[in-house]
Amino acid sequence: MKRLGNTLYITSQGSHLSKEGETIRVGREGAAPAQVPIHGVDGILAFGGVTITPPLLGFCAERGVTVSWLTENGKFLARAEGPVSGNILLRRAQYRVADDPAASAALARSIVIGKVYNQRAVLRRALRDHGAGMEAAGRDRLETASERLAQILGRLERETPLDGVRGLEGEAAQAYFAAFPALIRNPDFNFSGRVRRPATDPVNALLSFAYVLLTHDCRSALEGVGLDPAAGFLHRDRPGRPSLALDLVEEFRAWFADRLVLSLLNRRQLSPGDFEMHAGGAVTLRDDPRKAVLVAYQERKREPLTHDFTGEKLMAGLLWHEQARLLANHLRGDLDAYPPFLSR
Repeated sequence: MKRLGNTLYITSQGSHLSKEGETIRVGREGAAPAQVPIHGVDGILAFGGVTITPPLLGFCAERGVTVSWLTENGKFLARAEGPVSGNILLRRAQYRVADDPAASAALARSIVIGKVYNQRAVLRRALRDHGAGMEAAGRDRLETASERLAQILGRLERETPLDGVRGLEGEAAQAYFAAFPALIRNPDFNFSGRVRRPATDPVNALLSFAYVLLTHDCRSALEGVGLDPAAGFLHRDRPGRPSLALDLVEEFRAWFADRLVLSLLNRRQLSPGDFEMHAGGAVTLRDDPRKAVLVAYQERKREPLTHDFTGEKLMAGLLWHEQARLLANHLRGDLDAYPPFLSR
């Protein structure tokens, strides 16, 4: 089983990363340099004006540490990695399934079942833990959405063509985000619907940022078992798009990323002043609050749990690695179907 290491997030502008022995040296003008042993790092995310020396890039490639570059506001730009692990037979099996409409639809249906089940679990948990203190309108919103998601799950139990699976996924997302405002108990923040590129309010900015981090982790998990992150089943192929990574992310959006965002908001760990409005209406996190979100994300990855299918005890940050392994086992023919992650 993969060991959960630390992702090294470099957000300070002007930082310079280099190799020093078996460590990553992080320097910045006006600050004492820090050294991080590479054996405890599983990835580096560099935000904005961060430089990385070629010797360090080669060192990371040798040690299986993926380096990703993002804009200062968290938009993915590029990544560097070492030789791809796995074997050609697994990838050929993946491509055959991706090119087979029926097989692709079956896998996509499993993924969407996991997504919708976990969306509903987030709503039911809020009703259980906070329903008594909610206004009637908020409770009704959550109950209505929960029932709608239950109906969609029932429809997903039947064999469905790929376009039908995508349609049901869209219906579920519409119902879930219609109820999302009732999950936010901090009156300083409002949410009127999911807005992506660009995010135009603080809640959407937080959701998008959490999804970027989750996509990075899921892509690394798939590459770790030898799968091609670009060849998906639910998401259509598009140049430069990690479609399979986006497939895997769907199972964890609500349970991992959305719950993290809600926790940060409802515990008042963030305020409206932590966000910046840009020309054109885009909203992004300021530098220090972004660091706080990264710390909270890494801490959430260390939460212990028991996997619903395997029964294995592991940390939350290893779930996508476990699901990638189960997906590879299914594509090899070792499992009759792909078992999605279902939160308890």
